[in-house]
Amino acid sequence: MSTQEQSATAATPETRSPDVVVVGAGTAGCYAAATVAREGYDAVVLERKSADEAGHIACGDALKGADAFPESIPKSQIEPAFTNTDVDHGRFEIPQEDTVLEIPVPGELAVIDRWEYGKRIIEGADEAGAELHYDTVVQDVTQADDGRVTGVTAIRKGQPLEYEADIVIDAAGSLSVLQDNVDFSGSTFDTNVNYTHFCSAYREIVTVEEPVEWSDALVFKPTERAAGYLWYFPRTETEINAGLGFQMTEEPMELVEDLKRDLENRAEFDGAQVDDKLGAALPTRRPYDSAVHPGYMAVGDAAGHVNPTTGGGIAGAAYAGKYAADQAIEALETGDCGEATLWRYNQRVMDHFGARYAALDVYNILSTAVDVDDLMSLLAAMPGDKLAEALYSGSTDIGTKLKVEALLKSRGHWGTIWNLYRTKRRADELLAHYENYPSHPGALDSWQDRRDDLMEQVYETTGAEPKY
Repeated sequence: MSTQEQSATAATPETRSPDVVVVGAGTAGCYAAATVAREGYDAVVLERKSADEAGHIACGDALKGADAFPESIPKSQIEPAFTNTDVDHGRFEIPQEDTVLEIPVPGELAVIDRWEYGKRIIEGADEAGAELHYDTVVQDVTQADDGRVTGVTAIRKGQPLEYEADIVIDAAGSLSVLQDNVDFSGSTFDTNVNYTHFCSAYREIVTVEEPVEWSDALVFKPTERAAGYLWYFPRTETEINAGLGFQMTEEPMELVEDLKRDLENRAEFDGAQVDDKLGAALPTRRPYDSAVHPGYMAVGDAAGHVNPTTGGGIAGAAYAGKYAADQAIEALETGDCGEATLWRYNQRVMDHFGARYAALDVYNILSTAVDVDDLMSLLAAMPGDKLAEALYSGSTDIGTKLKVEALLKSRGHWGTIWNLYRTKRRADELLAHYENYPSHPGALDSWQDRRDDLMEQVYETTGAEPKY
């Protein structure tokens, strides 16, 4: 036991009793706290980083859905962090085919300074009336005899702390430590989660001498192995977020070398300066089937609220925070913090983006079972607008004309194309099922049974090993 832990054990815990405790001052946590505080309730945000470091998070910095954010933190509060609003498409580089796909991106898109954005959402939560407690490391969760979560224990600079609350909102990020400590046996909370459902991400902020010609695009490129992809997202014409994402089953340093080599081989990065390096984990899986338990809700990365094909999750996390806060407010007003009261949060997430993300995960599953060269040939044959539709909606209409064109352009890879068409039908079926997400927790079991039947068909169609 460390000296700090020994002194903390000996010290008398300091107790606080807010209405809502939010763990984590990221996007979901700040929007949740701001929403609760604006209704006049006490919301405390526990952040493990210092006040100076809070908001410094590894991110690709690309923000899809920049036009739509909850009003609890006004958009005007965060807009100064939008450093590039001229981005309107993606450039997908396919070295195997000597091809660059220009992919239109629907909706408003921006590249942001993530640290500046992080500071501004924290300021927004503070201005809404939430209380921020920095340097606070949550260690455990407290539960009543009936299983309801009643608060958390933490430590701040050697001082043990106890937070008693009606609702705990878990915004602690991927593989949240809180979920290791809650006994979920009496609820529907999704515990079918393991590290293979997550990826590691690493990024550098790189300043170049001359403006890049692709400053209006997000640049993607597969790594040398099928395990991940590289990205180059221009914050400005000369400041680039360069990074990569890869499944946690892969060796990180080997893949980081892919990024290093690619940077060295790009003429625009000659003489470049690296200003910041940071890594993180993020989910590349379907959203949690249920992210509620009596007295407890998980939001953002802690509930799988990320587009599993692109890694984008900022706007979804903001709305997840708001939806969870709305149910927390209802629980406070009615005095009922049970699962049925909180359930509406699950419904709103699935209706807004969860169903789409679950369908998109089918294509991640497909990618584990096909040859990377075949897959790249297939992507090179697809029109950019159809690829964009698939990436962001979870489905796309592939007509006869497109089928013929793709077959002609991808001679030699027809088996993969046929596999994609069959997989697309499975994704459509899954999307339709998620759009009928149950209205109460008692119906979740039967809904899951049908979903699992559909997933068996996905594995059969793709030839992939089961993911869940």
